Amino acid sequence: MADHGGKTVFSVSTIIILALVAMGAAFPEGFGNVATAALDSITHAFGWLYLFSVFGFVIFLLVLAFSKYGKIRLGPQDSSPSFSFFSWVSMLLAAGFGVGLVFYGMAEPMFHYIDPPYGDMPAETIASARYAIQYTYFNWGIHQWAAFSVVGLIIAYFQFRKGQAGLVSSVLSSVTAKYPEARRYAPALDIFAVVATVMGVATSLGLGVLQMNGGLNAVFGLPESVFWQFIILLVMFLAYMASTWSGLDKGIKRLSNLNMVLCIGLMLWVLFTGPTLAILETITLGIGDYLQNFIGMSLRISPYNDNAWASRWTIFYWAWVIAWSPFVGTFVARVSRGRTIKEYVFGVLVVPPLLACLWIGVFGGAALNMELNGDIGLAAATQSNITVALFEMFELMPFSGVLSVVAMMLIFVFLVTSADSASYIVAQMTDNGSINPPLYKRVTWGVLIAAICLTLIAAGGLSGLQSASVLSALPFTFILYGMVIVLVRELREDRKAMLTQLYRRHGETPVGADPFEADQLGEEEKLRRAPSVVNRRINRRDGI
Repeated sequence: MADHGGKTVFSVSTIIILALVAMGAAFPEGFGNVATAALDSITHAFGWLYLFSVFGFVIFLLVLAFSKYGKIRLGPQDSSPSFSFFSWVSMLLAAGFGVGLVFYGMAEPMFHYIDPPYGDMPAETIASARYAIQYTYFNWGIHQWAAFSVVGLIIAYFQFRKGQAGLVSSVLSSVTAKYPEARRYAPALDIFAVVATVMGVATSLGLGVLQMNGGLNAVFGLPESVFWQFIILLVMFLAYMASTWSGLDKGIKRLSNLNMVLCIGLMLWVLFTGPTLAILETITLGIGDYLQNFIGMSLRISPYNDNAWASRWTIFYWAWVIAWSPFVGTFVARVSRGRTIKEYVFGVLVVPPLLACLWIGVFGGAALNMELNGDIGLAAATQSNITVALFEMFELMPFSGVLSVVAMMLIFVFLVTSADSASYIVAQMTDNGSINPPLYKRVTWGVLIAAICLTLIAAGGLSGLQSASVLSALPFTFILYGMVIVLVRELREDRKAMLTQLYRRHGETPVGADPFEADQLGEEEKLRRAPSVVNRRINRRDGI
C-alpha cells in the first residue's frame, strides 16, 4: 500500500473514533441504549453464525497443524523464533486475556452458580457449582483463542513469509489484485480494524481502572470516584508511555514476563493456603467436563425457548473476540515469527487456554468451595459489585492485605501491557503495517486511548462503547472467511513451488520428502535421500 494509505487510515479512523466517543460522552444513556439494542438484535439473529464460525476456526487450526503444511515456518524456512517460549507465552497471555481474566476468573463462576447456564438446574447447588466451572472453562478456553489464532497465523504468514505489510488489507491483496476497482476500498478494512481495536482496548482499560479503584476502596478505604479513577489512569498512562518508549523487545517483553510471575505466584498462594484438595479436584473435574462436552457446548443454542443466557455470555464472548481479533491477532503475529504452523497452533491454542483454566479453577474453585461450605456472601458480593468480588474473597484468606496488593499490581501491569501493545499495534496499522512504527504514532495512540477511557469513565459511557465495538464482529466474521480461503490457496501454492524447486534441483522428488524439511538439509543429505526414480504417486497427489 502506498504511503498515503497509512495517512488515510490514521486520519479517518481518528475522526470516527472521536465522533463515537463524543456521542458516548454527550449522550451516555441514549448512545448506550441504541448500541445495546443493536447488539442484542444482532446476537439474537446471528448467534448461530458466531457459534458455528468459532467452532469452525478451532477445527481448521487443528487440521492445519496436523496437515502437510504443519512444518511451514512463519518466516523463512531456516528462521528461528524471535522470543523464548516463556516470553512468547507471557506476551500471548498479556495481549489476549489481560485484565479480563483477573476481572472474571473468580466472578464468572459465581455468576453461573447463581444463574446456571440455560437454566439447566436449580441455582446455588453442588450441581450448579460444577456446571459453573465447566462453562467458565468453555467461555475462556480454546474457542476464545480460535479467532485470535486464525488472524495471527494469517497475518504472520503473509508478513514474515511473503514479505507483505502486517495488515488485514494486505492479506486480501491477492483478491483485490484481480479486481482493481476494489483496491480503493482496501484502507477501509484497516480503518475498521483500528476503530474496533481502540474502542475495545479503551473499554477494557476502563473496566480495569474501575476494578483497581474497587480494590483500593476495599483495602485502603479510598472512595470509588472519578478523581481516584483519574489518578489510577494517569499513573497507568505514564507507565505504558515509558514502556512504549523502550520498545517491544524490552518494554512489553519485560512487563509480560512480570505478569506471568505474578500470575503464577498468586495462583500458588491461593492454591496452598485455600482449600487445596477441593481446588485440585475442581480443576480435574472441570477439565474432564469441558473435554467431554466440548462439541455439545460449542454448538449449543436454544431455538425452542429463551436464548438469553447464551446471548449474555457465550455469544457475546465470541462476538467480542472476533471484534478484537485484528488487534490481538496482529500482536500475536508480531511475536510469533520463526515458529512452524504446528508450534504456533499448539502454543497459541493450548497454552494460554490451559493457564486460563488453571486460574479459573484456583480462584473460582476456592470461591465456590467457600460459598458452598459456609454461605459467606461471596455470591451476593459478586452480584452487588463485581469490581470488589475478588478482594472480598481475599479477606477470608491469610495475609489478605498482601494478596490484595499483589492482585492490584497484577491488574496494573496487565493494563499497562495491554495499553502498550495496543498503542504499538494501532500505530503499525496506521503506518502501512510497518514492523517498527514511529514513536510519535505510538505515543499519539497511547494518549488517545487514555483520553477516551477517562472521558467515558467520567460520562458513564463505557458500556455503550463496549456494545458499539462488538457490533463490528458481524462484518469481520465474513472478512475472516475470506482470509482463511486466501491462506489455504497460498499454502497450497507455496508447497507446490517448493516441491517443483526440489524436482528441478535433483531431477526427481525425494520419496516422502517434506519440502519444508528438505529445504533445511545440506546438499549432500538431500542427494543421499533422493531416490533413483521419481515417486509419481507423491507428485500426482501434490498436483505436480
